[in-house]
Amino acid sequence: MCGIAGAFRKFPGCMSVDALRSMLDAIRHRGPDDEGIWAEEGVWLGHRRLSIVDLSSAGHQPMVSADGRYVITLNGEIYNYRELRNLIDAAGSLDWRGHSDTEVVLEAIARFGIETTLQLCRGMFALAVWDRRGRIAWLARDRMGEKPLCYHADADGLTFASDMSALRRAPDMPDGLSQEALSLFFRLGYVPAPHSIHQHVYKLPPGHILTWRAGSEPVVRSFWNLNDVVERGRRDRVTDSPAAVDALDQLLREVIGEQMVADVPLGAFLSGGIDSSLVTGIMQRLSDQPVRTFTLGFQAAEFNEAEHALSVAKHLGTDHTEYYVTEADAQAIVPQLGAMFDEPFADASQIPTYLVSQMARRHVTVCLTGDGGDEMFGGYVRYPGVPRLWNAIHRWPFRRAAGAFLRAAPLGLLQNLLGFLGPIANQYSARGKLAPSLRRVADWLAAASQDELYELTMTAWADPDCLLIDPPTRIAPWRPQMPDFDDPLEKMSWRDSVDYLPGDILCKVDRATMANSLESRAPLLDARIAEFAWQTPPEMKLRDGKGKWLLRQVLYRYVPEELVERPKMGFSVPQHAWLTGTLRDWAEDLLNPSLIRRQGVLRPDRVARTWEQYLGGDSSLNHKVWTLLMFQAWSAANRS
Repeated sequence: MCGIAGAFRKFPGCMSVDALRSMLDAIRHRGPDDEGIWAEEGVWLGHRRLSIVDLSSAGHQPMVSADGRYVITLNGEIYNYRELRNLIDAAGSLDWRGHSDTEVVLEAIARFGIETTLQLCRGMFALAVWDRRGRIAWLARDRMGEKPLCYHADADGLTFASDMSALRRAPDMPDGLSQEALSLFFRLGYVPAPHSIHQHVYKLPPGHILTWRAGSEPVVRSFWNLNDVVERGRRDRVTDSPAAVDALDQLLREVIGEQMVADVPLGAFLSGGIDSSLVTGIMQRLSDQPVRTFTLGFQAAEFNEAEHALSVAKHLGTDHTEYYVTEADAQAIVPQLGAMFDEPFADASQIPTYLVSQMARRHVTVCLTGDGGDEMFGGYVRYPGVPRLWNAIHRWPFRRAAGAFLRAAPLGLLQNLLGFLGPIANQYSARGKLAPSLRRVADWLAAASQDELYELTMTAWADPDCLLIDPPTRIAPWRPQMPDFDDPLEKMSWRDSVDYLPGDILCKVDRATMANSLESRAPLLDARIAEFAWQTPPEMKLRDGKGKWLLRQVLYRYVPEELVERPKMGFSVPQHAWLTGTLRDWAEDLLNPSLIRRQGVLRPDRVARTWEQYLGGDSSLNHKVWTLLMFQAWSAANRS
C-alpha cells in the first residue's frame, strides 16, 4: 500500500522534481517507509512506499522494466503475483531483481501489454505506467474501487495523484469548486466518481483505464464492467444450495489465503457481525497461530458490538484487542476529519473506522476487513426494508400530505405516533444510520416509485440545490447504465456496488486506514467472489426477511449460529448526543452564519434553520447536519 503522484507534460517547463516532491509530501502518510522519484524530459513519476511485500530495495518505486521501456508507480497489492510470475517465466527467462508484486506487474506489461495484464491481475491497485518508446501514459484503477486515483488533464498534459491534497500542490491546478460535485455531495454524503469537488479534476472510475498521448485528449474506458458480470451470472445460475455453500466456502478459503500473504504483521477487524466473523474464522482456520483481531466498543449499548466480537474471538481463539471509545476520543479526532478526507465526506462511521485503524496500527501493518459482504450478498437492512415499506405505503391516497404533516408536527406528537407505521417504521427509526425518526420516514412518503424510495433512503438532502447559492444547471450521470432487473434486491445491490460501495464505504476505509499508515484488504471484494455472488439467485441471499443467507451458511461452519445471529448494527456513533454536547462549540464555530455568508457557497438561513431544529432534538437531521459540518471542516482545512 502506497501513494503515487506524477505528471506527463507536452511542455516540460511548468513541472519540476521539486513540485513532485511537494506532491509526495502531501501523501507521506500513505507511504512512510520510502520515497522514490523518476524523471525524464516531460515525465515525472513519484512514489511513497508502505512496505508490505519484499521489504528490500528491490521493491523500490518507481520501477523500470528489465528492457528499459516501461516505468511504473503502483499503489496497492496484487494477490496473485506469484501466478503471474510463473506465467512470465513460462514465456521466457528473466533475471528477477526481487519478489515484489510491482515488478511482476511491470514485467507482465512488458510481455503481454497493459490491457491483458489488468485482466490477469487480482487485487486492489491504482497505477501509472509510462511507455518510453511509444510516448504513451496509462492510469488504471482496480475493479471495485478500493484504491483512489484522481487526475487533471489540459492542453499541456496530464497530472495525477492518489489524493486531491497531492494534486492541488501541482503547478497550475484549477482551484474552483465544482457545483455539480457540491450538489451530489449534499445529496449523497460523498462525491461519486468521475466527479470531484474541484472543477476540471476527475476521479478515475473503478475498473477503468485512461490512455494519454501528447497532443491528444485522454481516453477513458473500462477494462472490467460489473454489467458483464451480471449477464454472465444470469447465464450460469447456481441453483443447488448445498453445492453453493461448499463452493463459496472453498472460494473464500482460496481468496483469504491469498490475501494473508505479507512480509509484515497482519490482523483483522472484527465486529462480531457476519462478514468480519466469517473472514476472521477462515483466517484462523488457515493460520498456525492466533490471528490478531481488533474491535472498537462504545459505552452506549445501542452502538456497542464489542461484547459480540469478544465472544467470537474467544470461540476462534484469536489474539484479541478491544478499545472503548469515549467522547474525548471523538472530540480529538473529529476536527481532523476535514484534512484527513481530501474531499468533503459525510459518513459518520469515519470516526470509529479511524479509531480502530489507529489501534490496529500499533500492532500490525495489514488488516483484513469484511467490506463488500452487504453489497455482494444482500446484507443491508434496506434490502428487505424498502420493498416492505413501499408495499405498506404506496396505496395511501394522501401520502404527500401525510409526509408534510409529519415534517411539520412537533417532535413530542411524533413520538406518540411512532408505532403508526408498524414494525417497518420502528425498525428504521431505532438507530441513526438510515432513519432515526418519523421525520425521516416522512421524507420518503413523497416517493413516486420503489426505486425512488430506495434513492431517498440513501439521501441526506433530497433537494440539495436549496442549500446552494449557485446550484448547477445540470448534473452529468455518474452511474453506468443499469441492466434490466426483475428483482428489487438485485437492483439495489447493483446500485450500491457501483456507487455507494466505492464512493462511501471504500473511500472511508482507504482514508481512515491510510491516515494511520495501515493497509486494509477486503477479501469479499475479490472479482471471483463478485462473479460467484451474481451467479447465485436472490433467494440464496435474502430469505425469510434476513440477508446474507448464503454467507451465513458458510459462517456457521466456523462460528456457532448463536454467537452471530442478532439485529444488524452497522458501525455508527452517538452522533446527535456528541454534536449537541461535547462537540457543540466546534460545530457552532463551523456553522457560524457570518462565516457561511463570507464563504458565499451555502445559504446561511437554511443552514441556521437546520441547526436550530437539530439542537431542538430533531435527530432525524443527523445526516443533513453532518454533511454541513464535513463540508465546512473540509473548507477550513483545504481552502484557507
